[in-house]
Amino acid sequence: MRSTRTSAVPRRARRGTALAATGLVAALTLTATACDDSGDGASGKPGTSGSQAVGGSRATGSGDGRGHLPADLAKRLKDHGIDVDRWKNGGWKNWDKDKWLSAAKDFVNPVIKGHWKPERMKSAKEANKTVSTQDSAAGQGVSDPAPRPVQAQAEKTPYHQHAAPVGKVFFDSPQGSMVCSGTVVKDVNHPGKSNLVWTAGHCVHAGQGGGWYRNIAFVPAYNDLGRSASQLSGASPTEVAPYGAWWADWASTSGQWIQGGSETGGAGAAYDYAVLHVKPETGAKSLEETVGAALDVDFSAPQAPQVATMGAWGYPAAPPYNGLTMFRCLDRPGRLSLSPSLPTMYRIGCTMTGGSSGGGWFRVVGGKTELVSNTSIGPSDNTWLAGPQLGKGAEALYENMSRTYGGR
Repeated sequence: MRSTRTSAVPRRARRGTALAATGLVAALTLTATACDDSGDGASGKPGTSGSQAVGGSRATGSGDGRGHLPADLAKRLKDHGIDVDRWKNGGWKNWDKDKWLSAAKDFVNPVIKGHWKPERMKSAKEANKTVSTQDSAAGQGVSDPAPRPVQAQAEKTPYHQHAAPVGKVFFDSPQGSMVCSGTVVKDVNHPGKSNLVWTAGHCVHAGQGGGWYRNIAFVPAYNDLGRSASQLSGASPTEVAPYGAWWADWASTSGQWIQGGSETGGAGAAYDYAVLHVKPETGAKSLEETVGAALDVDFSAPQAPQVATMGAWGYPAAPPYNGLTMFRCLDRPGRLSLSPSLPTMYRIGCTMTGGSSGGGWFRVVGGKTELVSNTSIGPSDNTWLAGPQLGKGAEALYENMSRTYGGR
């Protein structure tokens, strides 16, 4: 989903120089294939907020298809009044507003093995944050003129050889099953063994007046061979999710998104980012070891005018796309200011639609691809995308996740 106040949704990137664009694609490919064969609350720093992980960890080998929850996890679920068996059998569908947990400490996401079957993944809808063209017009602060649309290009297959860190984020909301995009990022405190995924805040939390979404899972290299809907009919789970589903046992987004995020992004759009700590349904290897790649996050990227090219990757799901194929956009970024009181966002021309929300934005620094933003909002005419600049607040959120939950 995206967020902003323009009829904006994740869009395609605009034209950049051919040389820079080629370099970005090549760098991501090299990063992704280098290891191809390898088989509580607030952080205490301003502008960040976390979620208490009360679910997601499970032991294997029980033989009953459910596994056994560790004693500490079972106790935390009980403290929240959650019956794990009832939850797994459909209790998670109770979206009574008074019972929809919205406090940061109340993120609940116990694993429901087999919940995200191939057909359920295919039927998940895009989570859009669309702004009106009028709301996003230049003249608010330091906005640059709207970019020309750039046609999104399909990523080469198999995805695990060309964009291994990219995947889809699935979750359940009061409106049904939804989908976003996400990126495997490095864990500075656990090199080579990251279980961290970068996405948008609106892909994990509804924003002002809402709560945390449920059954959040990340699927790296979704539909690895880029098969069509008819070809995927009756496909096995490994064809759709070659590395399996990775459930979030902790989610963190900014306090500004929780307090100010809205259907069109609102005051939270400039802070619309999130980090997930994930665990596999089965197995013991880390996410980074499993997919063979993870990207560094750059929290000090320069202002848009000083960057030659940025690329946005994701799985657009709203028409004319169907969410089955990975796309990318490359363009020279401009600036989008929704209000003089809010940080300026990056903006590129791009035709990607909803579903690409949360997908990473990358640039090449010294020959290495780094994540510098994520798709947040876009206009209804699908001509551009905007993403937050990642500063000290985003860095504090990331470091708290790495320090407190990384390595689990």
